[in-house]
This record gives sequence, structure tokens and C-alpha cells, in this order.
Amino acid sequence: MSNVLAIAATTRTLRNLLLAQVPALDAELSDLEVTLQPPDVARKGISKVQLNLFLYQVVANAAWRNLDLPGQVRPGETAPPPLALNLHYVITAWGRGENDNDALSHRVLAAAMSTLHDRGVLDGNDIRNALADNDLANQIERVRVTPLPQSVDELSRLWTAFQTNYRTSAAYEAAVVLIDSQAATRAPLPVLRRGAQDRGVIATASAAAVLDALDCPRHQSAVRLGEDIVLHGRQLGTDHALARFSSQRLDAPTDIAPLAGDTGGSLRVHLADTADDADAVSRWAPGIYTVALLVQPPGLPALLSNELPLALAPRITLGSLAAAPGDFTLNLTCMPRIRDGQRVFLLFGDRLLTPASLSNPADPKQPTALTFQLTGVAAGTYTVRLRVDGADSIPVDFSGSAPAFATDQQVVVA
Repeated sequence: MSNVLAIAATTRTLRNLLLAQVPALDAELSDLEVTLQPPDVARKGISKVQLNLFLYQVVANAAWRNLDLPGQVRPGETAPPPLALNLHYVITAWGRGENDNDALSHRVLAAAMSTLHDRGVLDGNDIRNALADNDLANQIERVRVTPLPQSVDELSRLWTAFQTNYRTSAAYEAAVVLIDSQAATRAPLPVLRRGAQDRGVIATASAAAVLDALDCPRHQSAVRLGEDIVLHGRQLGTDHALARFSSQRLDAPTDIAPLAGDTGGSLRVHLADTADDADAVSRWAPGIYTVALLVQPPGLPALLSNELPLALAPRITLGSLAAAPGDFTLNLTCMPRIRDGQRVFLLFGDRLLTPASLSNPADPKQPTALTFQLTGVAAGTYTVRLRVDGADSIPVDFSGSAPAFATDQQVVVA
């Protein structure tokens, strides 16, 4: 690796190389001077044969940008990668005198290009002698000098940026220059135990379950407590399996052991209501859930399937099924209980109302009580639905030969 003198060391090495080798190739160029100035001021005050080496661009090296340095960062350690740079130079040649001879400047340029062609990799001793205290020669990658082809458009833009008249020149790239990162390297402590019982890696021959679809009863868009859902997918089984129901409204997921489905590749999950689970009112919350299948054989890591969305519809009980036209109060209860922060609306016919009051009794087995104020209600029969976090209660009676609106979910205003 190298320190922050790397760029300057590269430039000085190239200058020294040209200054020493070009006169050796052509005795006519014995008075050569090599400068490092911008092209627009490089020729000022100089009448000798001249080469100007100008660093006009520094770009990041994409190949080294995100690599750990070999030999310094070991697996499991973290360290910022080195600053990897490609240096772009333009070399411009002049002959002698103020009105220099073009033929002589061409000889200067040809000798410079020949020198860089024969010495495409910078020598370590040349680098060390170029600038005191630089350690570019010690980096893991050698610095290579290669021609940098440029189109006419690129040359035009480049010399326009120099704000000077164009002269025949050659562009080169010196790469790669690696500058040490100053950030600390973090090395983890040795591993003393692999897992709770130092068992190491545990491999299983089976893949996790994959859920493809979820069916609610009678192809409804939601399920209610006391009903079953059917999961369809692959690698489904009941051994050591749990259907996991997760909701942002619950402190922890609810797990239910599934039963075998009626067809291959399916499982049936029963959501117990108060008839089977006295705590069902407070165990759940109406709204949107995700369902996944968790399989955890004894002594092995748990495998969790993908998740599917599910709406748990509230069940409501109306305080009164009849009312007089005009203004009146509608009371109802909701099971399971509504949690803090849930969005609650009443759909009364074509009206959308927010609750006037909402309370959960101290007894956790009792449903949520809600009150709604209705005004200017005309005579008629109105179907009532409660919407909690986007899940609507289901006001349909499926007991007959055809579905019909349930009478206990309607208010008759007369």
C-alpha cells in the first residue's frame, strides 16, 4: 500500500524517466527540459526542447474500489478498501525557440512515447528515488503506464478546457495507485462456540414450505373467528408445524397447529372463537394479518415459509334492530376486541360514520362497545357493517339455499 504521496510520486517518476531516457534515444535532444505545468502556461519563459507532463484527470479505479486488500483483511474482518486511482496525463512536446520547429517537436514526442512504451511498468527503485518518504513502490499492485486513446471530440473538449491552442500530444493512464485508508480495521474475536451446544452448522434435507394461495370460507374476502381457512402450497405438512398469524396490532404472533386439508398440498387452520377459547376475544384483533407456516423439528432450526395476507373480519351484535326515522343512537359490540390506534368506521347503508364512543370493558373476555350517532335517517331497511383497519364485518346469512343479508345485521327504520 502507499501513503498520500502516491500521486506526486507517480508524476515525479514519469518526469525523471523522460528526462533521463529521451536524450539517450536522440542526441539532438540533449537540452531537453521536462515540465509539469498546465498546457496554457507550460511554454512561458522556455526556449529549449521541452516535454510537458500534465496530470489532467484523476478517476476511481472500478476494479479495486470495493475489494479488500489481499494479505491485510482476513475473512470476517471489516476495513474500508484502499483509495484506488487511475491517473490521466497528457504529454505535449515543443522544439527550440519561440517559433519552434514542428519536426523537432515530433522527434521529442516520438522519443517520449518510445520511452513509455518500453517501460510500461514503473520500476520500484525509480519510484523510491523520485520523492522522499513515498512508499508507492511497496503497494501490492504495480503501476502500469498505458496509452489512453482519445477521439477528436474528446481532444477538442480537453484542449478547450486548457484554454490554449491545440498541439500534437499523447494521453496516458497510470494505474493503479492504491492509497491507504486511514480508518481503523475491525477484527472479530476468535469463535469459541458454534451455536448453543457447539454443534456447528445444521443442515436439513428438506426445503421450507411455500404458500401459494389462501382460501377463506365460501370464497369470502375475510375470515371470522370460529371459521377455517385453507392454505395451499408445497412442502406442506402437519408434523411440528404451526400456522403463524402476525399483525401490527398484536404484541406477539398467534400460532395455531394446522390440520391436514381435504386435498393434497393443502392444510386447514381453525380460528377458535369463544366456544373453543375463552380468551379469543382478547387474543385476536380485527384487521389485516399475514399468515406463514412455521416448521420446527426438535433440535433443528425453524423454517419459516413466505407470508400471505389475511383479513380477520369483526363480528358485531347490534343493540337494537329497529329505530324511528330522524336522529337516533346506534349501539353495538365488536368481537374480537378493537385495539388502540385501529381505524374504525360504521357503514350504515351508504353512510360512513366514525364512532361517538369506543370502550373496552375491564373484563378481557367482554367485546368492545361502540356508539354511533345518526342524523336525518329516513324510513327503510339499512344493512350495517363495521370496518376495522380495512376489514369489514360480513352481513351475510349463508344458512339458506342462497346467500342473503342477515336480518340481525340490519336496522329497520319505521
